Amino acid sequence: MEAVKPALRHAVKILAESNPSRYGFLWRCFDELYLMLDVLLQKHFLSHCSASFSENFYGLKRVGGGQQGLALKSRSYWWSLLLLCLVPYLRAKLEAVLAKQRDEEDFSIRLGQSRLQRMYRAAVAAFPYVSSAGQALVFCQQLLFVFGVAKTHSPLLWLAQVRLARLSAQDIRHMQLREGSEPEPTGGRTWQFLSKATRGIAVSLSTSLSLGVFFLQFLEWWYSSENQDTVKTLTSLPAPPPPLHLRPPNQSSAECQRYYQTCPLCHKPRSNATVLSTSGFVFCYRCVYTYVKAQRRCPVTGFPSELQQLIKIYSPES
Repeated sequence: MEAVKPALRHAVKILAESNPSRYGFLWRCFDELYLMLDVLLQKHFLSHCSASFSENFYGLKRVGGGQQGLALKSRSYWWSLLLLCLVPYLRAKLEAVLAKQRDEEDFSIRLGQSRLQRMYRAAVAAFPYVSSAGQALVFCQQLLFVFGVAKTHSPLLWLAQVRLARLSAQDIRHMQLREGSEPEPTGGRTWQFLSKATRGIAVSLSTSLSLGVFFLQFLEWWYSSENQDTVKTLTSLPAPPPPLHLRPPNQSSAECQRYYQTCPLCHKPRSNATVLSTSGFVFCYRCVYTYVKAQRRCPVTGFPSELQQLIKIYSPES
């Protein structure tokens, strides 16, 4: 699962860069769309195989207290679905907010803050310590599992009150029989479509991952820290063409000079001129900082942009 999300994110980024006006919302709402896909995928495998997508890939199943066959208890089922999907989503959101806060501190811009926003910043600042404590807890749980003291290697499995076990031959035969005799999903057309689409995605992902070990190793190398310079070179955005009409019609040279020094956002003379490297257009620093932080795209071209791509321009006069 750690390889699936970066691959989908890269594909969505390519779509957003090719046509920002049509596919830009996919990039801005990627985490929420991936959460929906993850919920459908994990729900399918928990219902049919009593395991998550990755656990079923390795021939494992989730076993709860008093469980018979492959049917998880209702409480264990819903806790498993909640912990599998919601915890990674919240963690990714918190890490993104933490990265934005670091960028804001690095760029030394502090907008007006209320008491609630200050409390929010304090909670975000405490997240690294909470994350470190969580990783220490996971390590202790794994250590206890290695020595046979704990029945599970993960605190999430312990919270769901399940443990992992190998699929037996009887379990595999049961799954095959159930897939062959499974009735058509009941409900409206929308629910039937979602059920069939989820089943198709689950089967296609399982088959493609079974055959794509080399592709997974390539993804791991592609997103490794040692390869980031190569990735940035290969995936850098093309420079947009310059505007066709650089000089406004029927204006003197002085008026044209003032026009060239105008910010495209506030339409006033630029203050602290800053260029956005994804497009090459120059803005006021505060204007483009506020816009990119909120919209995550270039105001003129619509290219996906981040705060790290703002470059201040220092003229000889300054």
